[in-house]
Amino acid sequence: MTRKILIVEDDAAAAAYLAKGLAEAGFSAETARDGRDGLFLASEGIFDAMIVDRMLPGLDGLAMIAATRAAGVRTPALVLSALGTVDDRVDGLNAGADDYLVKPFSFAELLARIEALLRREERAAAAEPVAKLTVGDLEIDLLARAVTRQGRAIPLGAREFNLLEYLARNAGQVVTRTMMIEKIWNYHFDPGSNVVDVHMSRLRRKIEEGFATPILHTVRGAGYKLGLES
Repeated sequence: MTRKILIVEDDAAAAAYLAKGLAEAGFSAETARDGRDGLFLASEGIFDAMIVDRMLPGLDGLAMIAATRAAGVRTPALVLSALGTVDDRVDGLNAGADDYLVKPFSFAELLARIEALLRREERAAAAEPVAKLTVGDLEIDLLARAVTRQGRAIPLGAREFNLLEYLARNAGQVVTRTMMIEKIWNYHFDPGSNVVDVHMSRLRRKIEEGFATPILHTVRGAGYKLGLES
């Protein structure tokens, strides 16, 4: 998947140079000519990183980054600036920037810094615990251990909730009875009963009764699958 970079730079030649270099490196680049347009685009939250000139018309780069952070946008931001004192760099980082590169700069260094920011963001995302799981119109709040479908609360017992969570983490895939016995009941042998089918029948009744579309499917001879099917 092509990563998208937002370039906020009022110098047309500099913006074109950055966009061309990023495209050659395999990125998709979009440019804005002033801080207000940059803030509007950044607030969409569709970019993987942004390169922001500090001295911009309309809204300066640091104010733009601070506004995105206040709006909850955490897209990694690299500031470009001819202002290169320690105090200038500290001001940039304190405004919410993730890195600060002084002009003139080497494009190879800028590219390396962008790649480093993206790797850092990917590691942070991987380490961040998932709070909610969504499958179609079904939502599972893992912290509150609450389930809703189309906004309607669905009360579940502890075992039913654990089953549903496991199915949701494997949404769209077949989960076998053996997998559920090992994961939910912690049995590493076949108990020789229909315990899984009984619990799945109860779970299906709770998450499908009163709803037009089935979401829990029996895959004959294999197991079960959670998801809305077209």
